[in-house]
Amino acid sequence: MTEQQEKKKNTIAFSRERQQSVSHTGESRNDRYDPKRNSRTYEGTRGPDRRRKSQSRPAAVSTRKPTNRKRNALEDRSRPESSRRGYHRKKRPSSGRRRRKNGCFLAAIVSLVLLIGAAGIGYVQLTQYLHAPQPLYASAYESQHYNQKIYQDTWFAQDLCVAVSEKPLEGFVGDTRLHAAGLFDVEQKQTLYADRIHDRLYPASTTKLLTAYVTLKHGNLEDLVTVSETAVAFLDPEAQLCGLNAGEQLSLYDLLCGLILYSGNDNANVIAEHLSGSVESFVELMNQEAYALGATQTHFTNPHGLQDENHYTTAYDLYLICNACIKDPRFLEILAMKSYTASLTTPEGSVRTVEWIPTNFYSAGLAAQPTGVQVIGGKTGTTDEAGSCLVLYNLGSTGKPYISVVMGAPDKEILYQNMTQLLEIGAGA
Repeated sequence: MTEQQEKKKNTIAFSRERQQSVSHTGESRNDRYDPKRNSRTYEGTRGPDRRRKSQSRPAAVSTRKPTNRKRNALEDRSRPESSRRGYHRKKRPSSGRRRRKNGCFLAAIVSLVLLIGAAGIGYVQLTQYLHAPQPLYASAYESQHYNQKIYQDTWFAQDLCVAVSEKPLEGFVGDTRLHAAGLFDVEQKQTLYADRIHDRLYPASTTKLLTAYVTLKHGNLEDLVTVSETAVAFLDPEAQLCGLNAGEQLSLYDLLCGLILYSGNDNANVIAEHLSGSVESFVELMNQEAYALGATQTHFTNPHGLQDENHYTTAYDLYLICNACIKDPRFLEILAMKSYTASLTTPEGSVRTVEWIPTNFYSAGLAAQPTGVQVIGGKTGTTDEAGSCLVLYNLGSTGKPYISVVMGAPDKEILYQNMTQLLEIGAGA
């Protein structure tokens, strides 16, 4: 009997054996119900014919001839386990694959060792470099560049008086109704007297010190300026005005003299529009310049000082602004004037003149000069909220310069009494 006939005989015998094991209900004798798994479990079935059938469908007897796949499975069952298909592939990996795994593991170890070694060498070299002496070119570069003038300049505060909060002056007792007061030695850079000099206050027309500073720094005093209608349109009838009319022309120098001496609010607006195009833009420039001077507690909303709750400064900031102004000889020239006559050209082409006199009583001759002190000039300011204010530039008995500040006096009489006493005790001795 040939090998093919033998395979066919075995297949027919296996099929008959399966048909005899089916009962009249159509279920295999190996079908048993497992209540734990709630499904049918088939025991005793071996080999590749092992499978699970649904409980609702009884096993049917197949009359078809087994396929090649089934024949191969039957043949494998009759063979020893070691000779079945796929045995060696599933049980043992090839030697080539083992060698590749071993090679990758060895390469990883070598790479790690090399990386650690490189890091160690780099650390040693970096340590040696950091502890090595500086080369000669570094010393030459430092000698050439680090000794230039920019590194030899003075500190910002070296030109200013120390901003102490409170400092008494022997022999001087200020009026308790004052808002603040201070006396500053410009030459020695010392604060001689300080009373609430860092309190936030309304400045009134002492604001114009900063307006003058910005004008001198950013303007050309020879410019011919035309007065606009918006610049002279003031709703406050009591505002201090130089009497400018819309359409008139005058020089920027004329405007500055009327601003400092006569405290013209209209002059302040005309200057602002000429230099910055609008009052708002000029005020932004004012605040920037104040901050640059160190007046960090100052915030202005207009160039003239009329009352605004967001318009404030301190006595010390006014000292800083005045100290910057007196460094310009043009400011000192105007400040020392007893009067100034300006020429204005009308829109019709005619020329009219107007005289402006200082508003501070010392320069106007309305108050006696303090004993031993020469008042060069200053800036006044008065509103109901700010009180009577005065900032002066003075020369002491030895010719030393002083800046004095009195803020918030109830009236001008008390203002000048306290200012005179402060200067005589602090600068006249």
